[in-house]
Amino acid sequence: MQYETDEERLEAIKRWWKDNGTAIIAGALIGLGLIWGWRLWIGHQQQTATQASVLFEQLILAASDKQTEAVLKHSAALADAFGSTAYPALGALVAAKVLYEAGQVSEAMNQLQRAIDQAPDPAIARLAALRLARIQFAENQVEAAAKTIERYDTSPAFAADFAAVRGDIALTRGDRAAAESAYQRAIELGSPLAMLIRLKLDSLLPQN
Repeated sequence: MQYETDEERLEAIKRWWKDNGTAIIAGALIGLGLIWGWRLWIGHQQQTATQASVLFEQLILAASDKQTEAVLKHSAALADAFGSTAYPALGALVAAKVLYEAGQVSEAMNQLQRAIDQAPDPAIARLAALRLARIQFAENQVEAAAKTIERYDTSPAFAADFAAVRGDIALTRGDRAAAESAYQRAIELGSPLAMLIRLKLDSLLPQN
């Protein structure tokens, strides 16, 4: 539309602003609110990560000094305050190692089960499950170890390690063929314990 005078243009602008001004202001406020909220959320996330990291470092220091009570305290604090992060699961993994080495087997297994249940990352859960299966086997809980492996051996990342424990379980059950197959699979998949597994495998082979 063409306007003949500046007054007509001004009146048209006034009418347009009357019809659309409220929506524009509301949109601008919403946009600014979203930006502000996003910055607050990012700041909160960064603060939470920093606090969790400091507490986790304290747990690591306590673990290096074999201070089991302090380890449990820090592990519980991580679970209470930072449950939405990976730190509680990682803390439980560290706590389980310290507790097992201190002879507190049941508590160590409880920590590993907690890591499995709380881990936001499936890889952390599988690592905890692998360690749990190893402890279960070492404590003669063979069937429990087998069930743990069956449930959590679902990724190539830990397949070699799980296969090694499968071989130990099969050997304990007297199934030499299954043990040999599991050990061979563990070696083929690149287990970091390949040399030890090779020794176990060689002991199963017929001697000339």
